[in-house]
Amino acid sequence: MQKTFLYALVALLSIPVFAQSDSSFEKADHENVPLDLFTVPEGLEVTLWASSPQFFNPTNIDIDKDGRIWVAEGVRYRRHHERRPKGDRIVVLEDKDGDGKADSSHTFVQEELLVAPLGVAVIDNKIVVSQPPHLLVYTDKDRDLKFDEGKGDTREILLTGFNGQNHDHSLHSVTVGPDGKWYFNSGNCGGMFTDKSGKTFRIFGAYRPKPIGPFPYPHDAGKHAGLPSDDGHVYVGGFTVRMNPDGTNVEIIGHNYRNSYEQSVTSLGDVFQNDNDDPPACRVSWVMEYANFGFSSNDGQRSWRADKRPGQTTEIAEWRQEDPGSAPAGDVYGGGSPTGNVYYENGALGKEWIGTFLACEPGRNTIFSYQPKLEGAGFKLERHDFMTSNASGEFAGSDFLGGNDSVNRETKTLFRPSDVAVGPDGALYVSDWYDPRVGGHSDLDETCSGAIYRIAPKGFKPEVPKLDLDTTEGQIAALKSPAVNVRAIGFNALKAKGRASLETVSELLKDENPYIRGRAIHLLYQLGISGPRVAGYPEEQPNAQMKIAAFRAMRRADLDHTGSAIRLAQDPDPAVRREVALAMRDKSVDEAKGILVDIAKGYTLGDRSYLEAFGAGATGKEEELYYTLKDQLGGDDSRRWSDTFADIAWRLHPPTAVHDFLVRAQEEDVSPDQRKRAVDALAFINTRAAAEAMMTIAQLDTPLKADAVWWVINRSSNSWKDFNLMPALKDRGIYDPAKIQLTEVITPDPKGVEQKLKVEDVLKLEGDAERGKIVVQRCIMCHQVGSVGLEVGPTLDGWGKGQTSEVIARSIIEPSADIAHGYQATEIKTKDGKTIHGLLLSEGNPSIITSMGGITQLVPKNKIASSKKMKRSLMLTGDQLGLTRQDVADLVAFLKEN
Repeated sequence: MQKTFLYALVALLSIPVFAQSDSSFEKADHENVPLDLFTVPEGLEVTLWASSPQFFNPTNIDIDKDGRIWVAEGVRYRRHHERRPKGDRIVVLEDKDGDGKADSSHTFVQEELLVAPLGVAVIDNKIVVSQPPHLLVYTDKDRDLKFDEGKGDTREILLTGFNGQNHDHSLHSVTVGPDGKWYFNSGNCGGMFTDKSGKTFRIFGAYRPKPIGPFPYPHDAGKHAGLPSDDGHVYVGGFTVRMNPDGTNVEIIGHNYRNSYEQSVTSLGDVFQNDNDDPPACRVSWVMEYANFGFSSNDGQRSWRADKRPGQTTEIAEWRQEDPGSAPAGDVYGGGSPTGNVYYENGALGKEWIGTFLACEPGRNTIFSYQPKLEGAGFKLERHDFMTSNASGEFAGSDFLGGNDSVNRETKTLFRPSDVAVGPDGALYVSDWYDPRVGGHSDLDETCSGAIYRIAPKGFKPEVPKLDLDTTEGQIAALKSPAVNVRAIGFNALKAKGRASLETVSELLKDENPYIRGRAIHLLYQLGISGPRVAGYPEEQPNAQMKIAAFRAMRRADLDHTGSAIRLAQDPDPAVRREVALAMRDKSVDEAKGILVDIAKGYTLGDRSYLEAFGAGATGKEEELYYTLKDQLGGDDSRRWSDTFADIAWRLHPPTAVHDFLVRAQEEDVSPDQRKRAVDALAFINTRAAAEAMMTIAQLDTPLKADAVWWVINRSSNSWKDFNLMPALKDRGIYDPAKIQLTEVITPDPKGVEQKLKVEDVLKLEGDAERGKIVVQRCIMCHQVGSVGLEVGPTLDGWGKGQTSEVIARSIIEPSADIAHGYQATEIKTKDGKTIHGLLLSEGNPSIITSMGGITQLVPKNKIASSKKMKRSLMLTGDQLGLTRQDVADLVAFLKEN
């Protein structure tokens, strides 16, 4: 472990690290986390299944029908893109003697095109690799587990046009759903691609990073963000795709993520994922079909910071939870760096784990577990630690060089789970990236060490079923496999037989496991005209989950579901009605109106998932529904609306509702929350009438004045830009650029301060967390700690728990060496000679900039002489803050615990 300290120290001292030769990391002394540091639930144990040098830097894994683990490697990750000139690899690992450890490792494919691919999926003999700008399909024709075009193997670029080669916020792995379709997602680098049906999808957001290394992006995100795709809808940010295996009939089933690393699709058709954050607001979410998850503005032009309203918390603002059209965020758990996930449905762990979503969180050295339960139209997500090397989250000092105890304290933060998968033997397998650092698109482990751990019942003896796929029995066994993508082999073979599979597949409807029954229902709906009758029509199913599964199966099979939709629209369960609402999104007014009216009448106050499902179903039909529902549920006098109908109106917010919202916002008998909601609704109506209404509220001396002023200034530079509101704002006395007095704010340049603090000196000292609690008060001019402080820099809560002491110490001593996303400073110079350093929240007229100390200023465009990004953050260095070595050690100790 002394080696770990040395290579981390090299990076921390900013000593240049040059690209290694192709083999130097292979010959290094590789490491992994000691097994005794792991904590898992009672009755389970962790064993080491494989480790470097059998493979290196695992970004993603999948497991085939014979229990072989396929690993996507990221040796060329980020700054190391020259480290392996021949390209990254897809590696195949196998436990040939069945002793629970891999004893065979070989390369399936290696080529220069592969630069830290983030996804690998094994679907029979098709190996799907997510390597921007392409989604690649390698077909191993002779099934020898080696790609060789000379032997007839093929490589197909199934789809292309994804930004983000050598970037984390890019293309991720493929999962086969219970409907036989392929699902995958991309982070918010975005993409523009054309499916095999000829439809082009244009999906970009406000995040527009520069390429890292010689890997230009295929598209300029700024030119395409906010443009509609060929299906008529506008999608922004990260997104999830559902499509046929041949790349036809692409659908975007969720969008506006930051960087969801992977998705899990249950056998009932639900999709779950985790999503990364900017400051501490990572989340685990259920992906409601067609939902907008709120990270970027709806036109893809602005980050959430530009639209953060006064008084909003980071968690609310980042995922736009108070905006109509944004889906519930799910479990927002704070700081982290989420990666792979899997949904466990059957296997060796035991019945108590059936229906468990497992989500890797390398930022916390942990894998979370959830057992999602229906709650209203959505899901309740309760988080637990399933596997962790850092159970206490505590740090007892920073004496790194002080013996085995201190080594273990650091080692427990090196576990960086990149993926988790279920094997055909029913055990869980976890890949470990292993690194002192996670997040920020950086790594410190020059050895490229990695490991794969197995989680199984104590004393587990692995047994991988030998599947005879030429027989119906073997195909059914594949369909029942615990391994997600293995099920596709059985699904496809049984589907190809058509009616001949009906009787055998129908036997699975008797299985006590609801997920096995879900697989049967989805397949039966694709086995010809008798399949739905055998599976049971949606309204005939015994409970809400099975009604939803059957309705989804009916839609995925492209069967007429109108009759079922009409009946299910009045189902007693809100989750069933939610599913019907979503199915109405692309239906005409004539087809959908009656169904959506019934669904609206079933809305219960506070069920946000239900409200958003209704809103998605109402897409393009808002005006007609508003008139009908206002007549039946609301009434002409908006002051007398029930809160229930007011919510529906807020979600629909058609242009014809402007007067109703204006009246409601001014009525003192309406509750303050509902009046504010009416004001917010106006902000999402892109008409001059809405802008005029907002200015009227901004002129009135009411508690809503500040909100309305903020909205009208914000919208004047984006959604309402074409209305040229500046003259009216000046005439009404709301905002006059000529009267704006700007304050000069200059962040001192650290180059002018002698650098006395050294990381290696700090690490020799023992830190005291209690003293660190006092020292951290010097940081609150830029950082939020608990509920105290400002957000000019990243929030510190929880960040240090998953970092090594070296990483934390360097961030304190030299904060600009690794600037967190979204926190690069901007320098504005005004025409009258003032300089303003700060975070540029919005670049419009006016620009909005916030500086150290929380000073936020509106800078009129006509007063700006120049504006440019700075090569540093706003945070002061440890030397500028006057910290001693002991202060830094104490601060490290505090941040490791909090």
